[in-house]
Amino acid sequence: MSTAVTPAAPTRDDQPAKPATEQSLLRRLPGTLLRALLTQRIVLLLVLLLAVVVTFVALSQRNYLSAAYDTSYMATALISAVPLVMLGLAELLVITSGRGGIDLSVGAIVSLTSMVFGFAYGQWGWSLWLAILLAAAFGGLLGAINGYLIAFIGYPALITTLATYYAFSSVAVVINDQQPISTAPIQKLYSTAASVNVLGLPVPLGTLTFLIPTAVVVWLVLNRTTYGRRLYAIGTNDVAAQWAGIDVRRSRFTAYVMAGVVSGLVAVVTVAQFASARPDAGTAGNGMALPAITIAVLGGVAITGGVGRVAGVVLATLLLVWLNAGILLAVPGNAGSQFQLFALGAVLVFAALLNGLTTRRYGGR
Repeated sequence: MSTAVTPAAPTRDDQPAKPATEQSLLRRLPGTLLRALLTQRIVLLLVLLLAVVVTFVALSQRNYLSAAYDTSYMATALISAVPLVMLGLAELLVITSGRGGIDLSVGAIVSLTSMVFGFAYGQWGWSLWLAILLAAAFGGLLGAINGYLIAFIGYPALITTLATYYAFSSVAVVINDQQPISTAPIQKLYSTAASVNVLGLPVPLGTLTFLIPTAVVVWLVLNRTTYGRRLYAIGTNDVAAQWAGIDVRRSRFTAYVMAGVVSGLVAVVTVAQFASARPDAGTAGNGMALPAITIAVLGGVAITGGVGRVAGVVLATLLLVWLNAGILLAVPGNAGSQFQLFALGAVLVFAALLNGLTTRRYGGR
């Protein structure tokens, strides 16, 4: 008789177990992804942007839209992104400065500076580059008025810029007896708003001549200069910044001046796009200020100050522009513009809720 023992079949418990570290990583993955979406605004915006584009492309392929939603259409839609990104960057500068920093007057600055630029280039015979420099300087002067009242006098930014919004927009209307300036030199500027071929796509020329240079300069100022570090510091805690030797009032004043300069350049862009210097260029309809503030908040700029990135503002603008472009194809006619306003409000509420949730749960970034 054999006394050999037959080995027992391996049981479930005898199977090699996954390493503890791998199991831990798998358990933490959903939480890590959620944290990335909530705290890394760039990641969230990229996901939302991809979702919007994929959705409208799919609807287009199934003939649910009135026209094709393709790369050519998306590139053409960028013409409306040029002033929005630039004004979003202007809001980035002032909101980052803290103490409730905000500028409701950027649209009025665009309107008034458009008229000044129209006078200089369209009627006084100034050269284009000299007229552009005048527009930038005049916009900076209007921004300096805001900055002086807010930084040195101590007026609340909301009330101050609301007051200057009314003042600047009124002067823009009466300065030329409510009439636009549409002389031959102004009308020829329309060619500078045309599209150029970039990698086979029609990209608006203003993207290359105004938008990209402005975004690069603002990024360099915020991320590669001492002033940028000071601006983030005063936005986070201006009392601590003052004790650290930072001139808080001058730094905040400079932020409003730079926002005015950017708004002055936007005035040149709008004159070229309209082929006319209009007294209501930045205030017609719902104006330019509220979309710019929406873009800044959606892009991750903390309304309390001290937090904000150029990349977030750019991606938020692309999201809003391509969403609006898709809405116009899905809902043609006047109803489409109303749905655009609904989308703008929904995006603003979503951004505010997201900022609040991020601050409470993760401390915000």
